[in-house]
Amino acid sequence: MVRFKNRYIVVEITPGDMSDKSIVLKSTTLHYAILQKVQQFYGDFGAAAFKAGYNAKYCNARTRIALIKVRHGPHRFLLNSLSSITDIGGKLVSVSIVYVGATMKHCFHFIKNYQRKKLEAMWSSLRNEQERKKMEDALMTLTPGMNEIK
Repeated sequence: MVRFKNRYIVVEITPGDMSDKSIVLKSTTLHYAILQKVQQFYGDFGAAAFKAGYNAKYCNARTRIALIKVRHGPHRFLLNSLSSITDIGGKLVSVSIVYVGATMKHCFHFIKNYQRKKLEAMWSSLRNEQERKKMEDALMTLTPGMNEIK
């Protein structure tokens, strides 16, 4: 039996107009935008090699963090084309690679620590404990799949 290696890429998506509004980030729109950019850069061969194990696993509209799964090998197509994505779902955005990992568990741990650091930076601007608790609940809420991995 052949084992397929995967790579998991954590990206941060920032709005092009630098507003604090949350953008509508769905895994299907992210999936389509990335696939379109790989098709543009690498043609039919790149798109076919890339599609085999490609999936947008996790998208959080509040933190603007996404987790993308792709097979090892064609992951280079993704890494090269991510920085040139400027449009997701009709919105002007900028995509930056935050972390590349070999397992989903390590990526989830990284996302959790990354969001914790962002939360600590935001706490200084909040007025009272109730606002801090509300912000912590919003940022540290993970999908059920992420909660299972400890």
